[in-house]
Amino acid sequence: MAENEEEMGQAVKVYKALGEPTRLKIALLLAKESNQCFTAIGERLETVAGSTLSHHLKQLTDSGLITSRKNGSFIHYSVNQEVAEKFAPYLLA
Repeated sequence: MAENEEEMGQAVKVYKALGEPTRLKIALLLAKESNQCFTAIGERLETVAGSTLSHHLKQLTDSGLITSRKNGSFIHYSVNQEVAEKFAPYLLA
């Protein structure tokens, strides 16, 4: 039962994260072009301020839908394939 509750909790986090249009755009972008740094994502989403983008990336990371990897002074983001397949297969279509 606890495993099922954990899974439901993660599902809620993923769906809440994807319920915001900008975060959905970010997830779709990363599903198509993985391993993107903050600057590259910001350039693709021209209308999003840096602080707002940072907030959106944190929400997506906290939900487990995207992963981050530090490379020198850059952080690269990608979609977590396992989580996307389970809770948001639309992203991978």
